[in-house]
Amino acid sequence: MKAGGTVALRVWRGNRSGGEFKEYRVEVAPGMVVLDALRAVQAADAPDLAIRWNCKAGKCGSCSAEINGRPRLTCMTRLEDLDGNDDDTPVTVAPMKTFPVIRDLVTDVSWNYEQAKEIPPFTPGPKPPDGTRRMYQQDVDRIQEFRKCIECFLCQDVCHVIRDHPENKPAFSGPRFLIHLANLDMHPWDTVDRTEFIKRAAGIGFCNITKCCTDVCPEGIHITDNGIIPLKERVVDKYYDPVLWLWRRITGRSKKSSAS
Repeated sequence: MKAGGTVALRVWRGNRSGGEFKEYRVEVAPGMVVLDALRAVQAADAPDLAIRWNCKAGKCGSCSAEINGRPRLTCMTRLEDLDGNDDDTPVTVAPMKTFPVIRDLVTDVSWNYEQAKEIPPFTPGPKPPDGTRRMYQQDVDRIQEFRKCIECFLCQDVCHVIRDHPENKPAFSGPRFLIHLANLDMHPWDTVDRTEFIKRAAGIGFCNITKCCTDVCPEGIHITDNGIIPLKERVVDKYYDPVLWLWRRITGRSKKSSAS
């Protein structure tokens, strides 16, 4: 679709009780993103269209939606980059499927905040005698990747464990919070052993590492390889490695407590 032409948008309209797609036509401007097109619809045809956005710079995570069936940020998705679309092919914009619809493209993501409340917080040990905490640069780099998360919840939306099986929600935190747990668990100053929480409450065993969460992350976080798989390895070490089990029985020490 070229600037100066028009594009058809099929936008889902409705609420918790149901709804349908309605089509709108918008003039395309140079560099136009899907959020621009949605705001043009609001301005000209549907002032009551409910959308959520804030920064328009891909950093607040507010404008998540499903564009042509793929979870994306509407503010970072250029119309010209959408494959297979031209002036006659509509761009479909739908709310995130995994979360209940409030109205139109706005979904209720409060379940995520409830999950966050359950995670044991960062708990550093006492400062060294000189009063200065130090970290190796490699440790900084490792956890800094996880802190790039903007909580757009696209990874939660695409995760088939909760997308296709909502009954798993009480037992599975989802990739966003497994990454948060990795950030805490891999911090060299933290003293809390969260392995049991990761196994039981966060339900890491549900994840079968399809990497769909990594594929949609707008921040390029390697959720699966750098976060979830190392956490899975720690769970295996603690609960299923006979050598480490015997070592803990003899010494009475956990792996994390011995390192801190």
